[in-house]
Order: sequence, then structure tokens, then C-alpha cells
Amino acid sequence: MSTLITERDAFAEAVRFSEDSMAVSLDDGRTLSVLLAWYPRLLAGTSQERANYELIGAGEGMHWPGLDEDISVEGLLAGKHSAESDASLAKWLENRKNPSK
Repeated sequence: MSTLITERDAFAEAVRFSEDSMAVSLDDGRTLSVLLAWYPRLLAGTSQERANYELIGAGEGMHWPGLDEDISVEGLLAGKHSAESDASLAKWLENRKNPSK
């Protein structure tokens, strides 16, 4: 039996946003840029909520506590976007409008 071992290519060091994209600076000098449309919770968030992120796992990923969003560097490198269902996103958006429900 063989086991596939993958190594992380890089770790996140910083995240910045433009009006429609997110750029993640990696420790190997690369910068990954993706459209915010790939991550609807980030797209729906305010600039203050987007700026409030934490590097998790020594830079293996990022977490936005106010948006309940987690994105891994591995997923970004693989070109993966949010897999959240439309129903889940709609419920989350509704809860943002009416937090008491």
C-alpha cells in the first residue's frame, strides 16, 4: 500500500482586498489573487469585516470570525472556490439582515 503525501507549497502571510478581489501574499513571494465572487460571504461582508481576519495553522489558511468563513491556501492554490450551497448562503444572508431570528 502506498500513501500520497502532499506538502504545502506556501503559507499565507497577509491578505488584502480591492473592490472585487482578494490577494493573499505567500511566504514564498507569490501573491494569489481571486475574485470575491468566489467567496460570497467575503463579497457580502463589509471592508471592516474583511480586514478582520486571522491566519490559522501557521498560515495554512485564513479565518474571518465575523463572516464565519475559512479559506485554505491549499484550496486557493488548487483553484477551489466556496462550496457553500445556495440555500446555506441564503440562510446566512437572511440571518445577517435579521440577527434576532
